[in-house]
Amino acid sequence: MLGWMSRPTSSTKFGLVEDETPTRRPSNTPHPTGSQPQRSPPAPPPPSPTSASLPSPPSPQRETRLVQVSSHSPASTRRPRLRVPVLVPNIFCPDAEARAREGWRRPSSTTRAGSSSSWRPTGVDEEEECFESIDKLISQGINAGDVKKLQDAGIYTCNGLMMHTKKSLTGIKGLSEAKVDKICEAAEKLLSQGFMTGSDLLIKMCLRLFDLLLLILKRKSVVRITTGSQALDELLGGGIETLCITEAFGEFRSGKTQLAHTLCVSTQLPLHMHGGNGKVAYIDTEGTFRPERIVPIAERFGMDANAVLDNIIYARAYTYEHQYNLLLGLAAKMAEEPFRLLIVDSVIALFRVDFSGRGELAERQQKLAQMLSRLTKIAEEFNVAVYITNQVIADPGGGMFITDPKKPAGGHVLAHAATIRLMLRKGKGEQRVCKIFDAPNLPEGEAISFYSKHVYCL
Repeated sequence: MLGWMSRPTSSTKFGLVEDETPTRRPSNTPHPTGSQPQRSPPAPPPPSPTSASLPSPPSPQRETRLVQVSSHSPASTRRPRLRVPVLVPNIFCPDAEARAREGWRRPSSTTRAGSSSSWRPTGVDEEEECFESIDKLISQGINAGDVKKLQDAGIYTCNGLMMHTKKSLTGIKGLSEAKVDKICEAAEKLLSQGFMTGSDLLIKMCLRLFDLLLLILKRKSVVRITTGSQALDELLGGGIETLCITEAFGEFRSGKTQLAHTLCVSTQLPLHMHGGNGKVAYIDTEGTFRPERIVPIAERFGMDANAVLDNIIYARAYTYEHQYNLLLGLAAKMAEEPFRLLIVDSVIALFRVDFSGRGELAERQQKLAQMLSRLTKIAEEFNVAVYITNQVIADPGGGMFITDPKKPAGGHVLAHAATIRLMLRKGKGEQRVCKIFDAPNLPEGEAISFYSKHVYCL
């Protein structure tokens, strides 16, 4: 059997604590009162701004939206949910509030103010809001051959065209000064660069602030899973992060696979116990996964070993193609069940077997980059932590003064794909030393741990 394996159970024994879905309070919109208890007819369309019966602009207000942030503390000491107010500036136009509630916004400043056709739903042609394709110059009377010359020069958008001077554009072969003037005039019409109204500028600024808010909320959703070692958790800022790839490399018997077994158990802990509150997917390429190793680790955390094993799905990969196909099928499982961790042990082993020599090195690195890109998409799409182990290779060119001439396998492709890189090495006796090799948000440092018969400990 070459697919995913798990124990056939009707229901999960280990109760996964799910966050409550915040309910939205309905808006208390006053209804018009009259002599007859009938529904009021639909409101007529807003009048044109040039009409004499234009109502006075509403007073500037700020609409407050409440975003609930769940607390991860235990039920006995759980505090009330925090409500963070997000202020959305109001737009000074008669029907802006109604259209904003319906999910509409003004696309650009080229449309006539007050026209009903100048509003459209959000989410439609989002890319056109950022840039205009250079091909749209053809609709403005520009020859298709001249547009092709611009593309050959590396100019593919009207925004990029306006960043070039006319002197540099005339340097393109086949474009005269008259053609450059005509092209720049057509691009200015598409972009409408120049003056804009204050309301349009306010809308543009609000959209940028909204994108920044979404990025902040995305970072707030990051879950840090404990490693079972307090020293290692402090080094990692709380544990293994979701939404990114964490790589651990080192020579044999340095603790990479033992840490993977520990994460299989700690991921199933509730959030208030620094766990991930989810299931685990394990892709084994070296045949080192041992279910009996999970039993003492689960006992150390006070969990039912059988329930822990039921929440781990396992697959053995034999070729790099089989390994990639397992990732394609894993997305369907993650869409149905609450997964929080994906382990690949190891990510480079099958590539070193299926590709040999410098003649196949370029193809190997390309296939490896595709697989790492798939892992990154899974981490960001399902908010899971991806933990991969990596092997090391000898570095003869490191120099005679380097005490440990080893470097991680995979080259620069793997180095750029991994967000956090951990270097594990042997210490004295049963000690294992973990060092931050590369991380965008963590300082350099080392943590000394030792693993006993049960699990990683202090």
